[in-house]
Amino acid sequence: MKPSGPAKKHETVFPSARKIKRACENELYRAVKRLGAYIPKDKMELAEKLYVQKVFLNYRFIHENASNRRLLSDWWDENVSADIAELWGVERDKLCRAFREAFGG
Repeated sequence: MKPSGPAKKHETVFPSARKIKRACENELYRAVKRLGAYIPKDKMELAEKLYVQKVFLNYRFIHENASNRRLLSDWWDENVSADIAELWGVERDKLCRAFREAFGG
């Protein structure tokens, strides 16, 4: 049996569930900083779970467009922002702007 070597140059490597969870957590943290609002820890954790769940449901699309931050920000605006804005009690437009600034899209 051959030992598995390094991945080929153009081979797609899917991130682990842990990396996805940490990325979602960091993106929301940065958005909250730019939003300038206090979000309680329990609501932050619920938003993280919701965001991770939606990422896993759209995993293929997100992975295929990983280098297009504008498209991913648009996806976030359409699929995630309304639920998190309602959970946090903030305006959706402000949250979308804060996320876009933090995410770079």
